[in-house]
Amino acid sequence: MFGENNRIIFVGGKGGVGKSSSAAAIALEYAETGYRTLLISTDPAHNVSDIFQQQVGGDITYIEKNLYALEIDSEKETDTYIKKVKENIQGVVHIEMMEEVHRQLNTAKASPGADEAALFDKLISIILEEGDRFDKLVFDTAPTGHTIRLLSLPELMGIWIEGLLTKRKKTNTQYSQLLNDGQPVDDPIYDTLLERKQRFTKAREILLDKEETTFLFVLNPERLPVAETKKAILLLEKFQIAVPFLIVNKVLPEKASGDFFTKRKQNEKIYLEQIAGDFLVQTILYIPFFSEDITSRKQLKQMGTYLKEAEKNESTST
Repeated sequence: MFGENNRIIFVGGKGGVGKSSSAAAIALEYAETGYRTLLISTDPAHNVSDIFQQQVGGDITYIEKNLYALEIDSEKETDTYIKKVKENIQGVVHIEMMEEVHRQLNTAKASPGADEAALFDKLISIILEEGDRFDKLVFDTAPTGHTIRLLSLPELMGIWIEGLLTKRKKTNTQYSQLLNDGQPVDDPIYDTLLERKQRFTKAREILLDKEETTFLFVLNPERLPVAETKKAILLLEKFQIAVPFLIVNKVLPEKASGDFFTKRKQNEKIYLEQIAGDFLVQTILYIPFFSEDITSRKQLKQMGTYLKEAEKNESTST
């Protein structure tokens, strides 16, 4: 199975292309191979519960032998994130200012990017703290734009926190020289920022380590998914993140017949040729369009079998 040597697998793509089904099929295949696997959904429109037909939610849930799942609630994680910030500043900010600080933090909770920051904080915790419990972490991510913002956060937040640390250190130095006889002052905020910087740095190292982490996008042979995938790969390259695998899902089978399917296959051929020509450095795996929605373990296993066979054929041809 592709990515077998990697501990972390991110599955991304445009909404509706079969991303969650692909991630679930990959996780199930790993579990059946003997890897203790955790499937994590960061998509606000969670599908993992529906795919496995059991409630998953925000706690790690047993699915079957070697397979566990978790659906991250971004709203809940944002509340937890803001609560943690409030706790960190307790005793540091003057009590008369606390009400105003809390008001501003509550306003920040609704600001653009707050959910991504909270979500990434949870993602880091899973990567750094669940690594010893699981052999494989498979992330079913949100639609492409959200995923790009999420994966770009380590670099962006790292730069931002570095700026805050520099400013904080300068302020502390001036304060100690003026009011503390040159002796260093304890600064819990500085310590918290430094700890977060170290966590972001570690997360970025893991995400960029090709031996540890791999990325794949799922797309359909249609104009918008192809265009969106191409743009996403170029954007991730700016953050030194490579996408070595593509799953082209819902390819019409050869035996599909009738005027409607003939016309669809002619249209599909255009995009299959474009995919082959545009994504020259990616390993491309093709999955046929199933006659029914993927709603059972049997169908997930069938999808996993197609993925294994497609990779085997790709490896043989190269």
